[in-house]
Amino acid sequence: MKAKPKSQPALGIDAVMNGPMKATEIRSLAANLMSGDRRALARAITLVESTRPDHRETANRLLHEISDHTGGAIRVGISGAPGVGKSSFIETFGNHVLEQGHKVAVLAVDPSSPRTGGSILGDKTRMETLARNPATFIRPSPSGGTLGGLARRTREAMLICEAAGFDLVIVETVGAGQSEAAVADLVDVFLLLLTPAGGDQLQGLKKGIVELADILVVNKADGELARPAKQTQAEYAGALSLLAKQTEIWSPPVLLASALEGSGIGDIWETIGDYRAAHSGPDGIAAKRAVQAKTWMWRAIEENLIGQIRGDPRAKDRIATLEERVISSDISPSAAADEVLAHFNLWKSEAGS
Repeated sequence: MKAKPKSQPALGIDAVMNGPMKATEIRSLAANLMSGDRRALARAITLVESTRPDHRETANRLLHEISDHTGGAIRVGISGAPGVGKSSFIETFGNHVLEQGHKVAVLAVDPSSPRTGGSILGDKTRMETLARNPATFIRPSPSGGTLGGLARRTREAMLICEAAGFDLVIVETVGAGQSEAAVADLVDVFLLLLTPAGGDQLQGLKKGIVELADILVVNKADGELARPAKQTQAEYAGALSLLAKQTEIWSPPVLLASALEGSGIGDIWETIGDYRAAHSGPDGIAAKRAVQAKTWMWRAIEENLIGQIRGDPRAKDRIATLEERVISSDISPSAAADEVLAHFNLWKSEAGS
């Protein structure tokens, strides 16, 4: 059994969040994180979620420091419409995986209010028994209105959890109607939860999210809903048979489960193992992660560019004027966007001269 790295002196939150950190402080935080220190784990995630430029620079240095200790976890995305029972399912599923000797991290993305930016962040209370297990880490994060309900720095938070020794990372998305392509570009296996009697074959075909799913699960298959659940399973299986296969090596199965009774949970865990085994070749999960990394690089570029434009004091008045012109149809949105970028490039050029 490998000895854990010796824990370094604990860093206060002020040392992490106030200004640039020294190289020795970053190494200390990384060492504490990899030794399993929960406070270091929480601080590291807080750091990578920060939008301040100096924090982003420090976060990138921390991610480089732990890079050799990431990538070893099974990454599972779980989504579904509100009311499908995501939190209950994750609690039952997580407890089952813990019994197999694994360590489970849950990154639960809560919806942010489009008006106030606030979020409920109540997943720890909805996963009470799972949260009490010392081999579990649950981190609720606000989605911030990002595409697919993913928190802005979910990918970095996932890497932090892997470095801390968690070998299953679950990303729970909002599932409130946004495009779920973002989660598919983040995880190894994308699992979609469905409700019994949730629709017919045509409805299944209309949902683009179904085409992204690697495994579909009809949850709440118990009691009076047991029969409707089997009907829904058959309908979605029929709908999937009409869709073009994503790959030649995997056909998404439609499974039944009950988070309340715990039935079907073991089958789902085994199916995830089957999926990973089927994608163990050179064109499998490793290649998928490489493509995902490139995708997230460009998403980071887009986010950072927008952040720089909005954060430039010279852009504030110009953008406000263009917004008013767009509202009054005096200029098209595309032309206004081109003008913002032209002015931003001019300002950057002047700053560099």
